[in-house]
Amino acid sequence: MPKKHNPRKSSLGFRPRKRANSQNARVRNWPNSSELIPLGFAGYKAGMTHVIVKDPSKIKSRAGKPLSLPVTIVECPPMKVIGFRGFRKDLYGLDCAAQRWADNLAKIDKNLSRSLSLPKKAQKSADFSGMDEIRLLVMTQPSKTNIGKKKPEIFELGLGGKPADQLKSAEELLGKEIKVKDVFKEGQQVDTVSVTKGKGLQGPVKRHGVKIRFHKSEKTKRGPGSLGPWHGPRLWRVSRAGQTGYHQRSEYNKLILKIGEDSKLINPKGGFLQFGLVKNDFVLFKGSLGGPRKRLVKMVHAMRPDKKIKEAPTISFISLDSKQ
Repeated sequence: MPKKHNPRKSSLGFRPRKRANSQNARVRNWPNSSELIPLGFAGYKAGMTHVIVKDPSKIKSRAGKPLSLPVTIVECPPMKVIGFRGFRKDLYGLDCAAQRWADNLAKIDKNLSRSLSLPKKAQKSADFSGMDEIRLLVMTQPSKTNIGKKKPEIFELGLGGKPADQLKSAEELLGKEIKVKDVFKEGQQVDTVSVTKGKGLQGPVKRHGVKIRFHKSEKTKRGPGSLGPWHGPRLWRVSRAGQTGYHQRSEYNKLILKIGEDSKLINPKGGFLQFGLVKNDFVLFKGSLGGPRKRLVKMVHAMRPDKKIKEAPTISFISLDSKQ
């Protein structure tokens, strides 16, 4: 008898493979930083193109020669700080103990009422003494882009530094705008969090990579084979059909190749497909990012940056050819 070898299909580390609750992906952890700056930013995925850079490899046969790289463009309109929260640590983690909103929220942005029930009365001053961490409450400005959306996303944004300095910085930033160049630098590694492209109900071949069996196999060809006993305690491990895509995913150590303000440097002829022209600040990432066009992408300072990468390669050419 031949040796039976049937490794399991797909990873159990991504279960449950269910739809995300919201396109506004949640950042679960913020890195520790002694620098008093916001620890993240958010933008909208515009599309992809390619650039030519000098090969950073140390191999003599390749070093310094032209190298083509795929890049993703994320449009980053300024974000507005509309409040901040104070957190205290307890046995179960961080607990929100105080919150403050900016005065005259209706005047900060006319579209804010689409996402938030604005208070009609003036708020009482909260006590922020003895806090262990301060986080900003920020809103995006999709109305400044061409994606055809007005409703802003609202989420917490981590701050670096000590709690006392965080509180002073939060009070200074209240009601003001933050730009992406105030948070990140070229050549920096960041972690991205987004909701992937949804693909609906798919079978086990596409969803888990199950091998298609011989056409004369008994019963199904595209099934996982035996499901085991129906009273088995591990039935949930079997590769079955179900929801594919539209999952929240984090990608680590994405390299920023360029941060720019002049959108003429990256707008292709005719604009990006299903997105249009970029009008605001933008970030060029090496490689791909999760999600379709117009999807919100959150960028966070890298938790575990790759120490081998010290700077971004020099860009000598950015393709502006039409994507039609």
